[in-house]
Amino acid sequence: MAAKLAVLGTLVLALLGSVSCQQAGYGYGGGNPTPSPTSTSTPPAYPPTSPTPSPPTYSSPAPPPPTAYPPTPSPPTTYPPPPTPASPPPPAAGSGLSVGYYNDKCPRAEAIVRDAVRAADVGIKAGLVRLFFHDCFVQGCDASVLLKPDNDTNPQPEMLGIPNLSLRGFEVIDAAKAALEAECPGVVSCADIVALAGRDASVFLSGGAINFTMPAGRYDGKVSLASETLPNLPPPFADVARLKAMFAAKGLDTVDMVALSGAHSIGRSHCSSFSRDRLPPSNTSDMNPAFATQLKANCTSPTGADNTVAQDYKTPDQLDNQYYWNVINHKVLFASDAALLKSGDTAGLVYAAALFQQKWEDRFGKAMVKMGGVEVKTAANGEIRKMCGYVNKPYSG
Repeated sequence: MAAKLAVLGTLVLALLGSVSCQQAGYGYGGGNPTPSPTSTSTPPAYPPTSPTPSPPTYSSPAPPPPTAYPPTPSPPTTYPPPPTPASPPPPAAGSGLSVGYYNDKCPRAEAIVRDAVRAADVGIKAGLVRLFFHDCFVQGCDASVLLKPDNDTNPQPEMLGIPNLSLRGFEVIDAAKAALEAECPGVVSCADIVALAGRDASVFLSGGAINFTMPAGRYDGKVSLASETLPNLPPPFADVARLKAMFAAKGLDTVDMVALSGAHSIGRSHCSSFSRDRLPPSNTSDMNPAFATQLKANCTSPTGADNTVAQDYKTPDQLDNQYYWNVINHKVLFASDAALLKSGDTAGLVYAAALFQQKWEDRFGKAMVKMGGVEVKTAANGEIRKMCGYVNKPYSG
């Protein structure tokens, strides 16, 4: 095993060339490198970095080395039609946003959000990362996912869409919003709270290894439709072509997509999300047989309940690169995870993320920031909500 990893690491380093040489302490395998010094402001009192698990073994023959990393792969000549209706390209990520946006408007804004996230348990922290993703992929990063059903104005908002029924963390956003309204009324948007909470949850769950600044300045949207969730949110059965198309529709490339997939190293999934096409008796997947047997046992319920299982069987409470080793070892839940090995460019990025944890941590932070700039609202088409669950004037004609 050691010999295989050594050979693989040598081949990868040769491909990476000067890029890898510029990373101090940059290596592969076990250990926990110092977090990348890309952030301009390190939040206080974050937890110490958790030890990174040693990479598991994978079956012979050794996998091929990844392609050069981190350059973005060339896009394919054709994409399948995007799942969303034809629309203008999304604005450049981060447009109109700035780091430290609230420094003079509400100086304690980011600290207040951080305190609310800190108080949440591990499961809710994982839910906050997912909440940010689900918000940005439908109507852009505008807190539209937070709007509650209202029989008079909108009985079917995003939160009632099938992919959003299991979302968690709303109470953390509401707690942060209440504290911010008491501190500086009408200043901090719910959309920014969701983005900052996703950033802070990433920091806590990675033990401080993932640490990045999140630009702010978003306004809250006024449109929220459950019917827009399925066409915009990547399903667990998506193949690589569909994943690329759905991320490209939001201005995110293949590198962003593979980096953000690492969020599947935290949180839990309902068995119904993967059992039909991934577990025996259908047994059509390439899942590790012993792993599939264990999952089937965990998903079996005498009452017919839809059990949940950890998305990362090995380090379920840590946002780390263990997910990529799980992909390599065919121990992942979703077909969309397993699909990353079925295309040369995504497979190369998976191996690189597994071997070079610090580089993936940096990529994950950059992809979160880039995603946070998708279709942001401004004062011209948004507002600063007083309560995150309702638009300011729900009954105005």
